[in-house]
Amino acid sequence: MPLGSFASNGFDSKRQRALPVPRVNADMKTFTPDSSIASDVIPSMNYGERNKGRLPDMIVLHYTGMPDVEGAIAQLCTAGTDVSAHYIVLEDGRIVQCVPEAKRAWHAGAASWAGEEDINSCSIGVEIVNRGHDWGYPEFPLRQIAAVIALCRGIMLRRKVPSHRVLAHSDVAPSRKKDPGEKFPWHSLANSGVGHWVQPAPIVRGETLKLGTISDDVADLQTALARYGYGAPANGKYDATTMEVVTAFQRHFRPARVDGVADHSTLTTLQSLLASLPDEAMAVAAK
Repeated sequence: MPLGSFASNGFDSKRQRALPVPRVNADMKTFTPDSSIASDVIPSMNYGERNKGRLPDMIVLHYTGMPDVEGAIAQLCTAGTDVSAHYIVLEDGRIVQCVPEAKRAWHAGAASWAGEEDINSCSIGVEIVNRGHDWGYPEFPLRQIAAVIALCRGIMLRRKVPSHRVLAHSDVAPSRKKDPGEKFPWHSLANSGVGHWVQPAPIVRGETLKLGTISDDVADLQTALARYGYGAPANGKYDATTMEVVTAFQRHFRPARVDGVADHSTLTTLQSLLASLPDEAMAVAAK
């Protein structure tokens, strides 16, 4: 497949425009995409081998967080930027593969989940073109979300990825990242079998746990977050780290209010998620 070529995938070709291939990549050897719905291959120069032969069993979803797609592709595919992803999903639904799934893309950075700290070695990274919080944070188009769902379903089948290991970048790096953010329709993905989801508990008035609180209830919250997979030390202090983790949890699972305060809705939603996890997933998260 030539760089930047377009396979027929049901999208209106009149509305498509050629993707910008970084100049230094033009002569790079291409590869056969792992996904049958990937319309383009633009090889990234930024990848390596998965450590200790680790097979991927997680999907991490990101937004590109840049003003335009040209800049995003250049960032992810040009040597020296030290970032990459396996896939980029454009706003019109086209899917670009940049790194073979067997290789270790550099998308997660310093991150952890359920006791694992080398998230790049155990995951497939999917970048979704969206300007992000710093550039107006638009809604995700339906066509783009449909493509994300189709892509993830294929990866889940090929790589035997369980639903509860389809995660946000903010889940695995809550102190650094917001993406793909509270506007991302996780409920729509879950309705199509992608990701773990429960209906968020309604927001009501009542007591809350917040920054500065020190109590056994805070320790219980931290333990519950860690059981789900988040990096939350159970010290009983509602410190800045705990607030960042709660904020990340809300962005994914209770997006109606993202404030880092553990109210009744947040606590109840977390308990519902834990109750609906497979037993083997709980055991992994508790290690």
